[in-house]
Amino acid sequence: MTMSLYIARRFLTTVGMVFLIFFGILLLIDMIEQMRKLSGTDAGLADAFRLSVLNVPDTLYRILPLILIMGSVALFLALARSSELVVVRAAGRSGLRFLVTPVAAALAIGLFAVGILNPLVAATQKAYEEQRAAWLSPGDSVLSVSDTGLWLRQGGTYGQTVIQAGRANLDGTELSAVTLLTFGPDGTPATRVEATRAKLTAGAWLLDGAKMWDLAAPNPELAATHWPDGTRLPSDLTPERIRDSFGTPNAVPIWQLPGYIDGLESAGFTARSYRLWFQMELAQPLLLAAMVLIAAGFTMRHARFGRTGTMVLYAMLSGFAVFFLRNFAQALGDSGQIPVLLAAWSPPLAAALLALGLVLHLEDG
Repeated sequence: MTMSLYIARRFLTTVGMVFLIFFGILLLIDMIEQMRKLSGTDAGLADAFRLSVLNVPDTLYRILPLILIMGSVALFLALARSSELVVVRAAGRSGLRFLVTPVAAALAIGLFAVGILNPLVAATQKAYEEQRAAWLSPGDSVLSVSDTGLWLRQGGTYGQTVIQAGRANLDGTELSAVTLLTFGPDGTPATRVEATRAKLTAGAWLLDGAKMWDLAAPNPELAATHWPDGTRLPSDLTPERIRDSFGTPNAVPIWQLPGYIDGLESAGFTARSYRLWFQMELAQPLLLAAMVLIAAGFTMRHARFGRTGTMVLYAMLSGFAVFFLRNFAQALGDSGQIPVLLAAWSPPLAAALLALGLVLHLEDG
């Protein structure tokens, strides 16, 4: 138990140091990029630093497998140079038993990352997008999906309008069971329009089966008017802006993803990318454990054997290859060319099995 706690402490310390080094480097790079983007605004250095602090956690979370393999390589090299691996084997503990602690620690880091870091990163990314939009593109439309259907907001020249629809097509340009509520300059509702269908064209919504109520009238129902099919209601929305308003799956906390997926599908949108991201998050602990096994397969050897630099290079190249294959499988799964479960689980599972086979070959010949 004492040896296991010692190995776990060394492993967590090494991974933590690599994590902090990457945080510092990425923070400096992102600050330079934010200052470039905000050069045409009134934002200062403090605003760029605040945006970078909110944006960097997302990048760190994405490269967490690479941080794990670098930390593992550093740990095994340090243990080999200090001959601690020799002492461990002389004490009767095999290489496989020795690896149980680092692999368990990697699994624990993966569970912590998915259960705790994922919601925190989603919150910081959401705050980053909101603050960035406030500086660069104020007044953008906002889209959300809930169990009551699809919600859109359009603004700009035509005033603020909230749009609610029961269902929509895949890109949100054709809505059914639509309600449009327009607000006046003082923030009070001005008009309400209900339509059976609405189709987005260049600069306007085309409404079918529409009825309009003037909410400023003494009796809105008596003053209501029916609009002919094909009535144009001005809009500054475009299909691209609606699509961009969805954001990315990593902006949704993992605990809210199942409900968000159900809301997307009930509103008529495809939720494949969100389902894929959810399964990839569940597979994250296995991927981190695979990275530890890959590092062990190449670097858990005595320093006197030589070729240390070559083994480190092999380990890093293998880790990057697994990381690339994971992203490639994500792209295939996102496009529907392979099933979601296969895209999410096959790279970490294959990497773990191959690395375990390499460790068994080296340990037992």
